[in-house]
Amino acid sequence: MKLKKIATLLSVVALSATISANALAKESIALVISTLNNPFFVTMKDSAQKEADKLGYDLVVLDSMDNPAKELANVQDLTVKGTRLMLINPTDSDAVGNAVLMANKAKIPVVTLDRVANKGEVVSHVASDNRLGGKMAGDYIAEKVGNDAKVIQLEGIAGTSASRERGEGFKQAVDAHKLNILASQPADFDRTKGLNVMQNLLTANPSVQAVFAQNDEMALGALRALQTAGRTDVLVVGFDGTNDGIKAVNRGVLGATIAQRPDQIGIIGIQTADKILKGEKVDPTIPVELELVTQK
Repeated sequence: MKLKKIATLLSVVALSATISANALAKESIALVISTLNNPFFVTMKDSAQKEADKLGYDLVVLDSMDNPAKELANVQDLTVKGTRLMLINPTDSDAVGNAVLMANKAKIPVVTLDRVANKGEVVSHVASDNRLGGKMAGDYIAEKVGNDAKVIQLEGIAGTSASRERGEGFKQAVDAHKLNILASQPADFDRTKGLNVMQNLLTANPSVQAVFAQNDEMALGALRALQTAGRTDVLVVGFDGTNDGIKAVNRGVLGATIAQRPDQIGIIGIQTADKILKGEKVDPTIPVELELVTQK
């Protein structure tokens, strides 16, 4: 009887060891994300997590809190812990270069999401065509308000490729339709800053007819400022296609948003990481389709 109990105990120990070994064998990849204080990036992270779970990877998520120094510290921590691959959503396209170079030195492959890195070696970049999206926003404003429309632009975080490229694409539409830009000022992709900046710009530019905000958070802040001022005659166009942004479009308060599917960026990022780790070839740039979302 005692021998039977010992045999059973040994079987349990062996099974436990097998489970532990399997858990340790699970490959670890990392997602260093610019901020989790923005619904767009939360959606990106959640979708990446689901895809990593589906493909059998242990996904380590680190929040850089929109701080390049924190981002660098996150990457340094990951190089010590020996992650197999890093997905980096940069806080700033220039500043992230040092983090990418650090990963390169540790021979850890890097894939960037949504925003490019201006230094270091990146295996692949997964993002929407921000220039095209900016142009789509400008074209829509011209279609709805007309050429020579008086427009205010709310810019994102200076130094990010997303802000720069969306602005460049919007300028293409401005030049093509001869839109009249009354003011263009950063609000750092933040809803509260969008509200405050829009209040100031509205006071200085009461003749405004349309607003292009380089993300939905700033667009929603601008809407609040306009509503407080009793201005329902101003067309507001956002960018990202967040849940809050699309809901505002469907309610008829936000004119449109350029949806770039953060869920797909997260999913494709993980799928790309999987291919790299399996030794498969991936494209240096992987585009994610854009969509102009208007009230149905």
